[in-house]
Amino acid sequence: MQEGTKTKKTLYIGGIGDDVDEAAILENFSTFGDIIEIQLPSAPTNPSNPNEVKHRGFAFVTYSSSADAQDAIDNMDLNELNGRVLRVNLARPMKGPLQPQGNRAIWESEDWLQKYAKPLAQSGGASLRAPGKEDSGTPAEGDEEPGVDNAMEE
Repeated sequence: MQEGTKTKKTLYIGGIGDDVDEAAILENFSTFGDIIEIQLPSAPTNPSNPNEVKHRGFAFVTYSSSADAQDAIDNMDLNELNGRVLRVNLARPMKGPLQPQGNRAIWESEDWLQKYAKPLAQSGGASLRAPGKEDSGTPAEGDEEPGVDNAMEE
């Protein structure tokens, strides 16, 4: 066994067919030791048939000891289950940092706003929004700049 894998007890099982469920995985993998947990991640369901539940073609099996997990790898990797060849190895953690906020814009964070955002008076925006300001840089409604054709008029 490789260094650092002595405490690993969770296996990744890839290539399982659609007809395989948790009971079949338990039946085939419990011969190598005590199984603590079986995870069979489900796939997005078909909107036209919401009662149909499918898995994503892989599973995670957690054993009570790392020796049992290694026995399962040695015996089940590249073996066949219901006509499909399985890939069995130690499960690895997901790559990449997980963002605690999900897919939110960075300026929606209060920390970012406090650090980088300036009050309106300091940012220069207050002078642009001052009431009664005649020269705002944009023509008011109804005003037209001389020499420019209005594309909206017929």
